Amino acid sequence: MKNITQKTMQKIIAGVLLVVAGAVFADSMVSTLRTDTPLNEEQKAPKIMPFEDTDKKLKRNYPEQPPVIPHDTEGYRIDLNANKCLSCHARSRTEDSGAPMVSITHFMDREGQFLATISPRRYFCTQCHVSQREVKPLVDNDFVDIDELLHGAQSMEHKSN
Repeated sequence: MKNITQKTMQKIIAGVLLVVAGAVFADSMVSTLRTDTPLNEEQKAPKIMPFEDTDKKLKRNYPEQPPVIPHDTEGYRIDLNANKCLSCHARSRTEDSGAPMVSITHFMDREGQFLATISPRRYFCTQCHVSQREVKPLVDNDFVDIDELLHGAQSMEHKSN
């Protein structure tokens, strides 16, 4: 023990404190999503909430937000060989199905050139689109829509004038 310098001992203590603080911080972060389930136990999966089966289009929260899907997609096959979504949303199927056509942006390649068919990078719909469900967020969120933010700024300007 005599061979350990004071500087080395300070580094060891700092390292131990850092590890302990990191473990406490990590545990508090994980526990918010795992509720009271210990890390060494598997948590029971939460009940999947029913989808909102409405044809009502929901407002998007930001300009490039993909629209949500107003129907259930459980059991839909979307792989290299098939895409169930296109049985209604393909350009050639919308007249019969009444579903909106896939966005024109889905026909563009990376260089912005239009293709005759859906771009491979936009083929797997559920990478971006999800069925709309009324669920409680896993973590608190104080997101403010840009329109609300701008409206609040304009209201503040009017009050100051």
